[in-house]
Amino acid sequence: MGLDNSFRQFMDKFQMPDFSAMDWKGSVDRLRQQFFVASRAIERDAPEMANISLVTLPGPAGPMKARLYTPLGAGIPPGPGIVFFHGGGFVLGDLDSHDMICRRLAEGARARVIAIDYRLAPEHKFPAAHDDALAAWNWVTTHADACGVDPNRLAVCGDSAGGNLSAFLAQELLRTGKPGPKFQLLLYPLVQFVDIRTKKMTFQEGGFFISANLFEYFRDAYIGEDTQRMDPRVSPLFADPASFKGLPPAHFVLCGWDPLKDEGLAYADKMASFGVKVSVREHPGMVHGFMNMTALSDTVRDAIRDAGIEAGKALGSI
Repeated sequence: MGLDNSFRQFMDKFQMPDFSAMDWKGSVDRLRQQFFVASRAIERDAPEMANISLVTLPGPAGPMKARLYTPLGAGIPPGPGIVFFHGGGFVLGDLDSHDMICRRLAEGARARVIAIDYRLAPEHKFPAAHDDALAAWNWVTTHADACGVDPNRLAVCGDSAGGNLSAFLAQELLRTGKPGPKFQLLLYPLVQFVDIRTKKMTFQEGGFFISANLFEYFRDAYIGEDTQRMDPRVSPLFADPASFKGLPPAHFVLCGWDPLKDEGLAYADKMASFGVKVSVREHPGMVHGFMNMTALSDTVRDAIRDAGIEAGKALGSI
């Protein structure tokens, strides 16, 4: 299937420059600005929330911000919840860039969504984001009443790098024998941070949100040493078998025009080979990061809502 026309037009307008030859400071600031412009959406048909509140929780390096979304259909607390981590290659993104995704996920799932604002690179190197994700999970599960959620009915969710953090959490909690999520919702996840150069990418696949240079830029911004690239925390695809046996069920949302699609499928297949219940929904005409572009297409909005519905069914809110 060909690339969706609305995305083709968008990418023609917002093609990213080659950041490999730019200095860190200038390129990070510029990249963050362009990402904000591309992903920030204010929409007239945005789902109405019963409440949206800012939460401050303790992190390994100080307070972290989070945002709690309570949809109209959430019901009386405690109920199911989704702990959400935004994407952006560990360099980009914040609570605002993924606000519309969280609203639509919450509405689709009929469940509260807790979005986490973790530390970003290059200011904070690996494993800062992963440590923050673990701290956020621990806080939510021990302060579930304050969030209106049932700690036994929680899902982890994230797009791209946020999908990496979600997959890491599920594996890490399994490895350490601690209570983990009931469900994983992985949106075109980044599941290995070793290499992308060997992939044959078309012009469209090397678009706004991902390219070979951009992948390596993100990797080198976050990973301080080459030997860390295979660390199972940042490359959960390469974790040992014990990290897969007993993982919670997962639903993958993948894109036809995405160089990360094959590794997403490989991760899904690997989980399934260890007996984990897995489902996959592929959007053939979509690009990596398409859920950040809700203003472009009803199809994008429906895709986010549909992903939320999958989580809601798994958590028992639908």
